Amino acid sequence: MSTRTATDERAVVIGLEVHVQLETDTKIFCGCSTEPAEDEEPNTRTCPVCLGLPGALPVLNEGAVEAAVKIGKALEADIPERTDFHRKNYYYPDLPKNFQITQYDAPICADGELEVAVEDSRRTIGITRAHLEEDPGSLQHAGGSIDTADHTLVDYNRAGTPLVEIVTEPDFRSPAETRAFLAKLEEVLEYLGVFDATRDGSLRVDANISLVPGESVAGDGSIDDDALAAANRTEVKNISSHKGAEKALAYEVTRQRNALRRGRAVEQETRHWDESRGITVSMRSKEAEKDYRYFREADLPPLEVSDWRESIPIPELPDARRERFRAEYGLGAEAADKLTSRKAVADFYEDVADRFDPDLAATWVADNLLGELNYRDMAITDVDDRLEEFARLIELVDADDLTTKNAEEVVLRGMLDDGDDPDTIVEREGLGTADTGEVEAAVADAIDENPEAVDDYHDGDDGAINFLVGQVMQRTGGSADPGEVNALLRERLAE
Repeated sequence: MSTRTATDERAVVIGLEVHVQLETDTKIFCGCSTEPAEDEEPNTRTCPVCLGLPGALPVLNEGAVEAAVKIGKALEADIPERTDFHRKNYYYPDLPKNFQITQYDAPICADGELEVAVEDSRRTIGITRAHLEEDPGSLQHAGGSIDTADHTLVDYNRAGTPLVEIVTEPDFRSPAETRAFLAKLEEVLEYLGVFDATRDGSLRVDANISLVPGESVAGDGSIDDDALAAANRTEVKNISSHKGAEKALAYEVTRQRNALRRGRAVEQETRHWDESRGITVSMRSKEAEKDYRYFREADLPPLEVSDWRESIPIPELPDARRERFRAEYGLGAEAADKLTSRKAVADFYEDVADRFDPDLAATWVADNLLGELNYRDMAITDVDDRLEEFARLIELVDADDLTTKNAEEVVLRGMLDDGDDPDTIVEREGLGTADTGEVEAAVADAIDENPEAVDDYHDGDDGAINFLVGQVMQRTGGSADPGEVNALLRERLAE
């Protein structure tokens, strides 16, 4: 007899609000820099505008508008001829004016979509809207987390940083799907040149999650509107990574399922994701839209972008570049995915592929270089100024002046660890390829000095050949080509 209950058959419904920090030189409504200085003192990158002092007037940053238009185009969203700014009123310590300048019923982008690969299928996630707004300041909880701190400090240096908030439809059916979406969105934003993933807090996520009766989900994944309206949802804040989103939502799904199993209602509330403890913590009851008392921002005129939105270009996006790499360079799906996951990686690969066989370039960039960089917690941007040195390394291998093994295990690692160029490392380590006579002599010595391995090979133990190859490589200091050594050994042993 089945032990499943109605609670077990609840379906997960998730929608995201993704706050993207735009890459502009100055804040969205003033001239304060967005580039934090090293060892920056709190509350020093501020002015009367971003501190919300009486009489200070905002002036809109044109670069932020261009970035928002690019995002709208990439998400295939509608970009209206006219858009307005509003004041969103609420009290929070890091909001100096007690209202946030944002957009309400006339966002700069609406009704877009983004296609995402989830396991072996592709899904289209609806984008409800994307709008411009200013970032509040930041809170620093001293002596603990948000609910255990001794006290909280406020730093307004971040206040006024330009954001685009991207709001999705409730189209996600699992935490894993949200992680895939965030990774894809970050790819697109980076290709657009409007976002820097290395900045602390550059992408922050609020997630709305609820559980609905399983029968209210149609075969195409759509949710019955009445069922969605009837389900209380929680909003989870303070998510700052793809992995964090998946973990926070997985925890919240489990928490809500457990509550329903015990006959308790799920409260409609805002919860804080405490990453250090791996739990969500209740912060406050969930605000309704009316609680924010939106009204027009009187100090900013309506924004009209119809005259110049078409002249704002966007570059080739990840999916298009992925398909081009497969068609133009003959790459497989896995290699194309890896080489286009970051724009800087794709640019680096194309520079290498212009000089060498595309497959050889893909092996060296996607497997060898990225593998060594990941091991060292480095990025392609840490070495993109060393393209000529990297090309020289491939040239040495391609010309048979250096074995692949030595190139991978000695030279490339030395380049990354010590900063030396390939020729310097080859000369210092004596890594030039062995000549034919040296290799033949090493093969003869390996056969003469290891009769047991020779007998094992003749008795059908093909693995013995690997031992003999190792002996030859040792005698040549790794400067012989293993494939050629293997072939030469088999030829000699067949005599």
